[in-house]
Amino acid sequence: MKKVFIIAEAGVNHNGSIELAKKLIDAAVEAGADAVKFQTFKAEKLVSKNAQKAEYQKQTTDKAESQFDMIKKLELDEATHHELMSYCKSKNIIFLSTPFDHDSIELLNALGLEIFKVPSGEITNLPYLRHIGKLNKKVILSTGMADIGEIEDALDVLEEAGTKKENVTVLHANTMYPTPMKDVNLNAMVTIGNTFDVSYGYSDHTLGIEVDIAAVALGASCIEKHFTLDKTMEGPDHKASLEPKELKEMVKAIRNIELALGSTVKKPSKSEMPNMQVARKSIVAACGIKKGEELSEDKLAVKRPGNGISPMRWDEIIGTVAQKDYQEDEMI
Repeated sequence: MKKVFIIAEAGVNHNGSIELAKKLIDAAVEAGADAVKFQTFKAEKLVSKNAQKAEYQKQTTDKAESQFDMIKKLELDEATHHELMSYCKSKNIIFLSTPFDHDSIELLNALGLEIFKVPSGEITNLPYLRHIGKLNKKVILSTGMADIGEIEDALDVLEEAGTKKENVTVLHANTMYPTPMKDVNLNAMVTIGNTFDVSYGYSDHTLGIEVDIAAVALGASCIEKHFTLDKTMEGPDHKASLEPKELKEMVKAIRNIELALGSTVKKPSKSEMPNMQVARKSIVAACGIKKGEELSEDKLAVKRPGNGISPMRWDEIIGTVAQKDYQEDEMI
């Protein structure tokens, strides 16, 4: 099968520090992720000054602080983008970032990004989707909070703007941090793939890694997961993120599942072929048999090893005549 594309979502867990951002890149590389993703935005373009925080953000940041003030501190300027991209290149990991406004789309396009990630909150943003669609790049579309009709509309906009459907991967997602297990609804991920005949995957906000592993077993071609250096750090997303050791375990588990899924053909594997002679059985003499005697059921038995006549030929052997003398347990 095709290798699962694993995105280590650093997001805003750099807390505005380029040094911390580089440490996050190092952790993603160490874990074996394919890409590390940040977020590109201008607070003034993204959120109104009086916008409220999400409930989970109120629990992980200063309640008195507005959403605008919270994210203003988390902006990455153009020079930082250049530095982080260069650092990723030196570490042989793909740099990705999610744009949240038109200026950010243009910035990332100018920087040469080949893959554009559409966050769940922008799936109903027609001008935004049209802007990304016109770039004719690979698109990863998150679908948190969306129903099947809204996904269809977003895909139509991207396609009509110039992005081919084969270049789009749709991620099932839930935007609650952390997502309760009862709200994951992982089967909907498969529904997305079947409904739109599109590559699909999962953007995960649950605690732990088991849902990501299950998603790969269900055919996900892309997994995105938030990570941090320390869950106890101040900031909106640290608490619902994996720490480096957990991220490494997730990547290892996904790679193992990739191997384990194999092909759709059911046949003996190379490793078990030697066991066929040991574990299977053959038709043998149940007692001493003289040449010329009829091979009746009471004279035959089925025993290991399996390198003689298969017991599936039992009916064919019964009633034939012994061509030689047999001792007990000797293969017919």
